[in-house]
Amino acid sequence: MKTSQGWHLGMKDMQILSAPRHRAQLKKPTWIIVLVSLVSLFLICAYVYPPQGSGACYVFSLNGCKGFSDWLPPAPARELTDEELASHVVTNEILNTPPVMPESPKIAFMFLTPGALPFEKLWDRFFQGHEGKFSVYVHASKDKPVHFSRYFVNREIRSDKVVWGKISMVDAERRLLAYALKDTDNQHFVLLSDSCIPLRDFDYVYNYLMYTNISFVDCFEDPGPHGSGRYYERMLPEVEKKDFRKGAQWFTMKRQHALAVMADSLYYRKFKDYCKPNMEGNRNCYSDEHYIPTFFHMLDPTGIANWSVTHVDWSEGKWHPKSYVRKDITSDLMRNITSISENVHVTSDARKEVQIRPCLWNGNQRPCYLFARKFLPETLDNLLQLYPNYTSI
Repeated sequence: MKTSQGWHLGMKDMQILSAPRHRAQLKKPTWIIVLVSLVSLFLICAYVYPPQGSGACYVFSLNGCKGFSDWLPPAPARELTDEELASHVVTNEILNTPPVMPESPKIAFMFLTPGALPFEKLWDRFFQGHEGKFSVYVHASKDKPVHFSRYFVNREIRSDKVVWGKISMVDAERRLLAYALKDTDNQHFVLLSDSCIPLRDFDYVYNYLMYTNISFVDCFEDPGPHGSGRYYERMLPEVEKKDFRKGAQWFTMKRQHALAVMADSLYYRKFKDYCKPNMEGNRNCYSDEHYIPTFFHMLDPTGIANWSVTHVDWSEGKWHPKSYVRKDITSDLMRNITSISENVHVTSDARKEVQIRPCLWNGNQRPCYLFARKFLPETLDNLLQLYPNYTSI
């Protein structure tokens, strides 16, 4: 019995002793599986979250550095402040209300000038024979002009001092819009300077503006020091840096957009307070270049053309565009300007990226420009000699 019990104990002990050997045989494939799983997990993570700014982005991910982020649903929108909500409601109501087209719709030509209008005689020829299709408004910030054309007599509005680069420039634009909006027949609004001239005849300009449903507001993203570099964080939360845009101030605007600008106080105040010369950090911000482009980029990005129908030549790379003098005014120059059918933006960062896009009018590529500026007063006689031939080139 003892022998038998001993034998059984021995067998039990053997079983106990042999058990670890059996588990050891299982460990090898288990660790292989674990190792393969870890490697797979690493590769998946590398694909989903590739290292940013390196060639590994394109080794591990077919989508480059965007990776899995493009597959994810967008982050929930930030909750609007009370002022933002009110502003968006009013703006959306304006933009979504079908326009009531009068029997004789007009274009409001709004001249922003310090005083005299050196090209008034040229504009007089432009307007002749088209009475009832246009209105004229003059904001003279320094001296009351002496007029030569009946179309300009008594067309001054209440004006105020305008300082280049300051919010007073935007104030003058809004003041012109306010006066022009009083006439319900005005359906499109054109902002012009004292150095602007017409490039086309009146009928061409009228049809170009009246028969399109967008505003020709210049707007592009400039990541450089003269673009996003002017942004000030105190514009948050309403204006984020990603929405900050730049563009020439010389716009044409349909009536709904003009009303939206006049109804806005929230975004206007942000630019009045935080976009001005000599800000913190030796930064300069110019509201007339940023307020309206940013406003429409945020509230109606598909309603603007993102380019201006007023030509200006920045090819000299200076703070101010090229000024045309008497000897410049030739048929070739006017032909070159009126034949341009692509708009160009250049960023102000070190890359100087050139962005070229076709000028689309109702989906079709057309010449870009209806007006042009920085013409000096000495060019008037030459322009009168060429007009109206150059407008039909």
